[in-house]
Amino acid sequence: MPIVRALYPGSFDPVTLGHLDLIQRASRLFDQVLVAVLRNPGKTPAFSLQQRQQQLGLATADLTNVSVKSFDGLTANFARQQGCTVILRGLRALSDFEFELQLAHTNSSLCDTVETLFLATAARHSFLSSSVVKEVARFGGDVSHMVPAAVAEDLNRHFNSG
Repeated sequence: MPIVRALYPGSFDPVTLGHLDLIQRASRLFDQVLVAVLRNPGKTPAFSLQQRQQQLGLATADLTNVSVKSFDGLTANFARQQGCTVILRGLRALSDFEFELQLAHTNSSLCDTVETLFLATAARHSFLSSSVVKEVARFGGDVSHMVPAAVAEDLNRHFNSG
């Protein structure tokens, strides 16, 4: 039976407990999971690409079949280059579905050997997004129940280093 390698792409700025829940679940479903941090020139992230990779590496260190890389360009091309046959995407709410379906169709049109699979976010994390976490942290709110401890510390330093 062939090894199934899944790609979980995103900006992860920062990684949330919702992201980690999907990564942990994917690590039980697939032989290998590649978490891919997107370098998006259209966005100005709070954390550098290297910081985001480090945060993810630390948060997933106990998952032996999970690796972390960065990429730019088209997700479908990166998936093919990395030997991934699945692109994993999370759905928090119905509002995510239309956008995610459009991405899935686009990726399929670019590379028909890669399938997109959706995993529903656990209900306890369904309110989480990196944008919400940054907004709470920016105004001094407690994000310890939203992100790994090291990321909460990074957010505190980032927003309170003035």
